[in-house]
Amino acid sequence: MRLAANVNVYIRKGAQHRVESGHPWVYQSEIDYVDGQFQPGDIVDVYNFRQRFIGRGYINPRSQITVRILSREQEDINRNFFKKRIETAWRYRQTFIAEPEYCRLIFGEADFLPALIVDKFGQYMVMQTLALGIEVHKDTIVSVLEELFDPAGIYERNDVPVRKLEGLEMRKGYIKGKFPTLITVKENGIPFYADIENGQKTGFFYDQRENRLFLKYMVPEAEVLDCFCHTGSFAIHSALFGAKSVHSIDISEDAICLAQKNAALNKVDDRCRFEVANAFDALRTLTGERRQYDVVILDPPAFTKSRDSIEGAVRGYKEINLRGLKLVRPGGYLITCSCSYHMDRELFKAVVVDAARDAKRVIREVEYRTQAKDHPILPAAGETNYLKFLVIQVQ
Repeated sequence: MRLAANVNVYIRKGAQHRVESGHPWVYQSEIDYVDGQFQPGDIVDVYNFRQRFIGRGYINPRSQITVRILSREQEDINRNFFKKRIETAWRYRQTFIAEPEYCRLIFGEADFLPALIVDKFGQYMVMQTLALGIEVHKDTIVSVLEELFDPAGIYERNDVPVRKLEGLEMRKGYIKGKFPTLITVKENGIPFYADIENGQKTGFFYDQRENRLFLKYMVPEAEVLDCFCHTGSFAIHSALFGAKSVHSIDISEDAICLAQKNAALNKVDDRCRFEVANAFDALRTLTGERRQYDVVILDPPAFTKSRDSIEGAVRGYKEINLRGLKLVRPGGYLITCSCSYHMDRELFKAVVVDAARDAKRVIREVEYRTQAKDHPILPAAGETNYLKFLVIQVQ
């Protein structure tokens, strides 16, 4: 266990405001100097240029995010610290989530444990330690999870490129127990298969849980098109909420295979058709055929991971929304999403408005939502507020 290293990091004058306001990251360019000797991953104290304490966190000079703040108090970063943080996160889920056994238990910075992700899939857990400073505490965190939850198994999904920026290797595998990695999870009481070994991220996305419930207002007796359907969560919800038919498209053959299994699991495979295709190409083909649907759902992966590629992302979002709008019957609905943090809420809505103008369709906003409650948001850290879920009616 690495406690405070008696090392102080001083932020240069004029660069302290964001961190003082509650953002947990200190960038390399914001640091004036470091007083003391340390090893990467050690705990350090952060001060402003007036030598006023700001927070305590872990340091890695290899990363552009040099310090990630764990606490705004000068407390020991030990096993008890992690236990209190995880207990607090669990109480939060129990307060706001109807099925807390199936949730994102730890959402990194928003749960005051930067770069730590823990998803709870009933008796199993999947864990990601995405920075060196949290990796060095992995054994302690696993010990706390075992004490508090006694999971049947814990799986590690640290096969993500961001770890390379921290000087960490990519890896995945069992941390505790040996169990089948195709497991059953629940969302809104609905069972789904999740592949925690080879699926995207940790194997299942909980962040649209509450948004999927909103489908019940629009999909009864509807013909639905679901693009970028992944393993079929929107499609299965739509069918269970009374859709007449659901046509789902994804480029991943593995995802489509699992989506088909999920439809069969929920006995809606007679109304769900899944197709392996590039959604951009499929949307062009369907608009060329003048197809029409009552509800069109667009939930693509992130089109941009940085500000540098925002222009290309805008073009991508405009194209799919333009074609999606053309596919909606008058009076029907477009549900369009973005999980790109750099595509902020106002810009995303502006792209949809621009697409509607070019498609010569009149739209009105029905609902504009964000991510589920187990993905909490820190107002001071915009990166935690990443998901856009926009519902519009199309005339």
